[in-house]
Amino acid sequence: MPFEFKKASLEGIILIQPRRFSDTRGSFEECYHLRDFAAHSIPDAFVQDNTSFSIKNTIRGLHFQKAPHGQAKLVKVLAGRVLDVAVDIREKSNTYGQHIAVEISSDTGNMIYIPEGFAHGFSVLSDSAIVHYKTTSYYHPDSEAGVSYQDPELGIDWKITDPFVSPKDSELPLLRELKPSILPKDAAAQS
Repeated sequence: MPFEFKKASLEGIILIQPRRFSDTRGSFEECYHLRDFAAHSIPDAFVQDNTSFSIKNTIRGLHFQKAPHGQAKLVKVLAGRVLDVAVDIREKSNTYGQHIAVEISSDTGNMIYIPEGFAHGFSVLSDSAIVHYKTTSYYHPDSEAGVSYQDPELGIDWKITDPFVSPKDSELPLLRELKPSILPKDAAAQS
């Protein structure tokens, strides 16, 4: 099998390591295979791909889309290294408000699958990074929402100082300030 799948500490998050084939010309690896992913609890159909370029010490996030336009994401770094962060915002989850932070890089090719019900963001640890991610629903501007990257109750160590953050991301609310009506109510998320 060209992938190794590992369940993370937060239910629904899956860490993925593709098998890389290298020779004198370079390397090759599969990034996605519907049948293999579905066999490991990732049955989603991805409908949109996005790529971002960011410089060192940039933080993007923590973003999510409100229902019914929630998005699951499959995140991969094409160049550089990032600390990828997912925060459980599923209101009925036993891990509500907890986060996972995983370094993903182009050197290792590792990926992270983040289901709906999580706010997502990353910090750039290398000089620059190109991050590519697939989503399960289309970008819907009216459903756009987020949580402050510096929410003290989340306690995220972004592994950088003096971050570059967009004005929009700088104004995101704390998790406790979000209206319960916009949070996912995934009862199945109880672990």
